[in-house]
Amino acid sequence: MWASYHFLADIPFVAPIASKEAGEIDLLWWFLSAVSLVMTLLIFVGVIGFAFKYRKRPGVDPVPVHGSNVLEITWSIIPFLVMLVMFWWGAQLFYASQNPPKEAEEVFVVGKQWMWKVQYPDGNREINALHVPIGKAVKLTMASEDVIHSFSIPALRVRHDVVPGHYDAIWFRATVPGHYRIFCTEYCGDRHSQMIGFVDVLDQASYNSWASGGTGGSLADQGKELFTQNGCSTCHLINEQGRCPILKGIYNKPVELTDGRTVIADDAYLRESILQPNAKIVKGFDANVMPNFQGQLSEENVIQLIAYIKSLSPTAAPTPTGSQPAAGPAKKPKAVIKEAAAPAAAVAQPPQQ
Repeated sequence: MWASYHFLADIPFVAPIASKEAGEIDLLWWFLSAVSLVMTLLIFVGVIGFAFKYRKRPGVDPVPVHGSNVLEITWSIIPFLVMLVMFWWGAQLFYASQNPPKEAEEVFVVGKQWMWKVQYPDGNREINALHVPIGKAVKLTMASEDVIHSFSIPALRVRHDVVPGHYDAIWFRATVPGHYRIFCTEYCGDRHSQMIGFVDVLDQASYNSWASGGTGGSLADQGKELFTQNGCSTCHLINEQGRCPILKGIYNKPVELTDGRTVIADDAYLRESILQPNAKIVKGFDANVMPNFQGQLSEENVIQLIAYIKSLSPTAAPTPTGSQPAAGPAKKPKAVIKEAAAPAAAVAQPPQQ
């Protein structure tokens, strides 16, 4: 049985530092550990010392000890200032981790019992493997097809829960070439311990050589093919108004709904509109025109369709990093949908009068 876990022998006590962020996070961790150690020692030394000094002794009457304002102010203000340093330092790192650079390359990761499925913008796909170029920012947009997972690369000091019905994201900039482990750090079933993978950090030439081996078109091309296969193009016309909203130029733009609200057509909104088209109806359009694709499209299919819709808005700004509520988990596709409708009936602006 233990032969299945031979990889544990290769895991160091302290993970290697393979990104700029990893060194900054480690520095904060050591600071917190040092402060905790010093405070613990002071408390225990004080408890033991005072217990010995003021112990009960024969023939010695206890004398009341009055407080010291200076001492009480000192032991209140100094820990408060130390805690403010912790908060300021941690808040800076957290803010940086939640805001990827605009030039970050977006890679899509789907968690499923018990594997990580990776899709790149150029159409490449992998299972339990991730290839990234050294020195470049990479943003991982993640979703789950079944239960809660947690994507973790210890060497890069990145980790984030992957929750069904949400798009979650993390980013990093690897600085040291190497072969590092990917773990799921949230119990997700009886084979949770086997949900591992690897990330290869490559120099630019090696990365370009690896990426050139992809086939099947870009992620947007694959989404366009799905868009046509599922009959979406019969209602969502590109340059003229059809039965459903126009998708061209809609990504990250405000959309007015029939209930008077205005929402932004980001990734989460597009996903919800694909899987549950009646959840939010665009003003000027009717409900029950588009079929429900919940359970008909996998998370990978949804990501491909969103990539195609994004390609129709080439100047749109990227969606911010972080948890984004969306529709419930998608499932593995059962068959090609033949209804003449589209996976985004609530995703654009109303027809012009």
